Amino acid sequence: MSMADVSVVVLVALFAATLLPRFNLGLAALPAAFLVGLAADRTADEVTAFFPADFFVLIVGITALFAVAQLNGTLDWLLDGMLRLVGGRVLLVALVPFLIGAVLTAIGTLPAAATAVVAPVALGLAARYGISPLVAAVLGITGIISGLLSPLAVYGTSARRLGDTLEIGLPDSAPVVFFLGGLVAGLAVAAGCLLVGLRTGAVPRGRVSPTAPCTTPATSVAGPAQAGPETGLGTGPGTASKADPKTDWETVSKAGPEPESEAEATGRAVSPAAARGLTLTCLAAVVVLSVGFDANIGYLGLTAAVVQQIVLRLEPGEIVSRIPWNIVLLIGGLLTYVGLMQDLGAFARISDLLRVEGAPLLSLLVLCYIAGITSFAASSIAVFATTMPLVPAVVAEGASPVGAVLAVALASILVDINPLGITGGLILGAARPDDRPRLFRHLLTYGAVSVVVGPALACVAFGWW
Repeated sequence: MSMADVSVVVLVALFAATLLPRFNLGLAALPAAFLVGLAADRTADEVTAFFPADFFVLIVGITALFAVAQLNGTLDWLLDGMLRLVGGRVLLVALVPFLIGAVLTAIGTLPAAATAVVAPVALGLAARYGISPLVAAVLGITGIISGLLSPLAVYGTSARRLGDTLEIGLPDSAPVVFFLGGLVAGLAVAAGCLLVGLRTGAVPRGRVSPTAPCTTPATSVAGPAQAGPETGLGTGPGTASKADPKTDWETVSKAGPEPESEAEATGRAVSPAAARGLTLTCLAAVVVLSVGFDANIGYLGLTAAVVQQIVLRLEPGEIVSRIPWNIVLLIGGLLTYVGLMQDLGAFARISDLLRVEGAPLLSLLVLCYIAGITSFAASSIAVFATTMPLVPAVVAEGASPVGAVLAVALASILVDINPLGITGGLILGAARPDDRPRLFRHLLTYGAVSVVVGPALACVAFGWW
C-alpha cells in the first residue's frame, strides 16, 4: 500500500473517530499529519508548511471585524434595516443571504471574501427567526455559487481563459451561458432547500417576529468586558447577552443626570451614531479594497478591527474572545492534513481509480466526479484549473465544449458547502457556539451527499448545453 493510500485510510479513520465521545478532530488532525508525514519521509517543517496561514488570517481578521460590529450594535442595526424591507416574511428573510451572496460574487468578489460577509448575516438571521442554521448557510453559499460564473467572477473568467488556452472551441456566447448555468443551478438548489425547509419546519411559515436580538447588546463602546467566564470561545451571531437587555444604546442615552463613574463617562465619549458610522465606513472600506483592489480581506479586517478598538476604546478581550479559535484549529488542522495528502498524490490516485474510457457523456460524468470528490477537501478553483486539461479529450469524443466546461465547473463548486474548507470554517465561525457541533455534522452530511449527487446532476443537466 502506497503512502497516498495510507493517507486516505487515515483520513477516513479520523472522521470515523468523531463518533467516539470526547474525540476532537481538530486536535487529532495535526498529529495525524505529523505521523503520516514521518512515515512518508517528510520533515516536521515540511508538514508545517502545509498549514493554511492565509486561512488563519482570514478567519481571525473577519471574525474580529464582525465582533466589533456586534459589540457596538451595528450588525443588529443593519439586520433590522434589512428585515424592515421584507416585513417579517420568513421566506423572504431566508432569501436575503442568497441575494447578497449572488450580487457580491457576480460583481467579482472572491468566494472567500463573499462568504466572510454572507455567513454572519445568514447565521444572524437564522438565530433571530428560528430558521435552521444549515438552511441559512446553504442558501447563503448557494447565492455565492450562483454568481461565481458571471463574466466578472473568478470562475467565469477562469473558464473562458482556460477554454481559450486549451483550444476547446468555446463560442463567443460562452460567458453568458456560463453565467446562466450557474444562476440556474443556484436557484434550483435554493428552491429545493426552501421546499425541504418548509416541509420539515426548518423554515417557519408566514410572518414571524424576531425571537431574540442577533448580537450581544452593548452598554458602551469602552470599559471592561461585561461577560464572565461563560463567554467561552466566541459568541457568534444569535448569542443573547446575559446582561439586562434594556441596557442598550437607547436606554443609556436616556439616562438621567445621576452620578457616574469615570469608566462610564469614558464609555459614552463616542456616540452610538458615531460608532455605527465608523463601523460602516470600515466595513465598506474592507469590501471596496478587497473587491476593487484585490487586497487581502483578512488583513483588512484585522486592521479595521484594531482601528475601531482604539478609537471606540473597546476592551480587547471582548474581541479576542469572539474569535472562534476551536474552528481555526479544526479547519487549520484538516487543511494541513489535506495539503500533505495532495503532496503524497492521494487525490491523483483517486482520479486514476475513477478514470475510465467510454462514451462522451460517460467520460464527462467521470470527469465531474473527479472534480467533485477532489474539490470536497481541496480548493475548488485549484481543482477546476487542474481538471480543465482533461476536458479537451472529452470534447474530442463528442461532448459539447460549453456543456463540458460548465458541468465540470459546477461539479467542483456544488460540493463547497462542507466543513473541510475555508467556506465551512467561516460558516462555523459565524454560528452560535452551541450550534457549532451539530452544524458541523450537518454540513459534513450535506457535503457528503452533494459529492454523490452534485456531479451527476451537473453532468445530466448541463453536459448537453
